[in-house]
Formats: sequence, structure tokens, C-alpha cells
Amino acid sequence: MTASSDNQTADCRPARCASLSTARPAEIGTLRKLAPVLRWTDTDFHHGRFRFLLYRFLAAHIPAVSACVWTWVRLTAPPGRFDIVNGPPATAEAARERLQRLSERIADNAFGHPIGLTTLLPDLLTGLFRDGLFAGFLTVRPDGAGVDRFVPIDPVRLTVREHRGRHVFTLETDHGDVGLDRPDFYVLTLGDSLTEPLGRSLLQSIPTVSYIEQQLVDDMRRSSHNSGFHRLHVRITPPERMAGESDTAYTARINEYFDATVRMIRSCEVDDNPVTWDNVRIDYIGPGKSREVTNSWFMNHRAMIEEICAGTNLSPYLLGYSYGATTTWAGFKFDIVMRQVRSIQAQVAAFLEWIAAVDLALAGFDHTPRWVFDNTFPWRAGEEAEVATARVDNLLKLHQAGLIDRTEARRRALGLLDR
Repeated sequence: MTASSDNQTADCRPARCASLSTARPAEIGTLRKLAPVLRWTDTDFHHGRFRFLLYRFLAAHIPAVSACVWTWVRLTAPPGRFDIVNGPPATAEAARERLQRLSERIADNAFGHPIGLTTLLPDLLTGLFRDGLFAGFLTVRPDGAGVDRFVPIDPVRLTVREHRGRHVFTLETDHGDVGLDRPDFYVLTLGDSLTEPLGRSLLQSIPTVSYIEQQLVDDMRRSSHNSGFHRLHVRITPPERMAGESDTAYTARINEYFDATVRMIRSCEVDDNPVTWDNVRIDYIGPGKSREVTNSWFMNHRAMIEEICAGTNLSPYLLGYSYGATTTWAGFKFDIVMRQVRSIQAQVAAFLEWIAAVDLALAGFDHTPRWVFDNTFPWRAGEEAEVATARVDNLLKLHQAGLIDRTEARRRALGLLDR
């Protein structure tokens, strides 16, 4: 049955292609004809402000979530610099210095003081990972001689509305909505798609797990508090009544004995041992098999932490939760994380290059800027040097064997230097 079905499909493919090639243009669906079928509504784009507020609460109050966001931001925001790719060599250094000054005053903080990219990049990436998007306006100087500032906006106020048959970003203000279909507006989204055009927060898959983890911690706190660790229960057996002893004298004697025992127990220091007759029994009050209880809680909490780390695409060892991973396995997982970091850095670099290109164009420079992140690590310098040496040797061997010419070898060598 499967084979005949596959053969039938294979036989139909040429017929379908032939019918499509011979069809008249009016019979083929155009974008205008498909628009009513593919039309989205505003609710398809709108995430809901409560989600932004929830993600910010999680990142601010839950240690594991805060550590995940903090680690992603710091991995993705290493030092960097603007470089000049092409243009007149005579003015390349002047353009580079201009971009350096721009990177030192690119934005303002909450108090109106200029801040550089070293401060803006962590804020940008925090919003990108936590909220799923980062957006703002690029302003120019009053005389139009260059870029003045980049002004971020709160994504909580962003929506997507339909305008002239297509969807555009809209900023909700106290004075009405402001359309953002304009050249000075820029938006970066994390993992945007057809179903999530506003981006996808890094914390989107962990709210339920975070709630369970916090409930587990609270249950452990209450259990530890109520179990009464390091408490003693002293049981005193009253002495036998003497012959001819009155009720009053017997009661006074056993009460005095009881009070003396209580005073002795209360006066015992940490390194003292109580000494009593065999009619006093001292018991320990606490959970039975306390080690098993603690280990069980630890394993359950560890599972919740690993779920949170997995939900934010991080390995637990990156947050200090290392459970005997070998160096090779840890290095492999770190390489996977760095590949994800570089994909996010490509978006950030495109954003910074857009700002730099606008500034150079307004100043009359005919250069192409490039932002370069410094992703080198001292502890990996030896391994990276060996890999680079092997690549250069292979390139020389290819050139000596005549498989590539000098121009191609030079092009590949420049590509290796740019890494």
C-alpha cells in the first residue's frame, strides 16, 4: 500500500508541474487573491501586557530565572568595536574615530546623562531576552550633521494594528496612538515567526515550572520550620511515694525534682551532657530519616532547576549547577551556547551597523561600518590558535597543489582573519 502510494505521488508531480507551467497567469493565485485567506487580526499579534509584567516579575524575584537572563545577557554582550570595511582609505581613520565617539554617547540613562554601548547593550539584550523584543527611535542632531541619540521605548506600549492593508507597529501614548511605519524606528525581535511576529520571550515556557519550584521551596521552608530540628523531649517518671508521706509533701517533692531537672537541661551548654537518674528519658524530636528527606527534596528541587534552565536554553552547569560533567562534555555544551549567542549577536550587530551607517552618511563619509564582538576567551586561546594554524596550513597546501589560485587563497585568508 505504501509503495503504490509513493509511486502515485511521484507520477503526479510531473503532471502538476506541467499543469502549473501551462496555466494562464490569471489562474495562478496572486498575493492579492490570497490576502483574504491569509488575513490576520490584531489579536494574532498581541501578546498581552500581562505577559510582559509576568516575565519581568519572574526575572526580578526568582533566583534561577534571574541567573538565566543575566547569563544570557553577559554572554551575548562582550566588548566590541566599530570597524570600517571599505571606503576611501584617507578618511577611514576619521570615520572610525567618529564612530568611537558615537558609541560613547549613543543613549541617555534615566537621569538624562549620556551612556555608551557598554551600558546600552546589556539593557538592550535584557529586554530582548526577557520581553522578546527591543525597540526605539533614532534621533539626529538639529543641524542634521549626524546621529544624536537612540531612544528606547517600553515594549508594553507596543501593539500591531492594520494600516492600509498591512500590519504595522503602533505606540500607545497618552495623546493617542502613533504609527511606527517610519524610517527612524527600529525593532529587534527574538525568535519571531508568522505566529509570533512580536518575538518570543526567553521565559515564555517556564512560568508554570517556576511556580512549582517556588512552591517546593516554600514547602521545604515550612516543613523545616515545623519539624523542630535539634529539639529535645525530656520525660520524667515521678519517684515512688514514701511510706507515711502525705499528699502535700509528695507533691512538693516531685515538683522540686521536676524543677531541678528543668533547670539542669536549660543550663546545659552545647558541649555539656545531662546527668540524671534512670527515671529521666531524653528523646529527639524531628523528622525520621532526616537524610533521606533532605536528599529527596534536593533531587526534586534539582529537577525543577534543570527544567528552568532547559526552558531558557541554558545548560545547568553554566549557572553553577554542575553535577560531575566532564570537561569535554561541558566544552561541547558551551560551544552550542556560543553558536546561539552568535546568532543573537548578528541581529544586534545589524542594528548597530544601521545606526553607524546613518551617522556616517549624514556626516558625508562614504564608508561601510561593521560592528565586531570580541568573543575570545583566554582559557581557549591555545585551542583556537591550534585550529587557526591548521586552517592556514591547509590553505597553503591547497595553493601549492594548484587547487586554488592566489586570489582565492587571499580571499579565504582574509575570511579566517575576520573570525
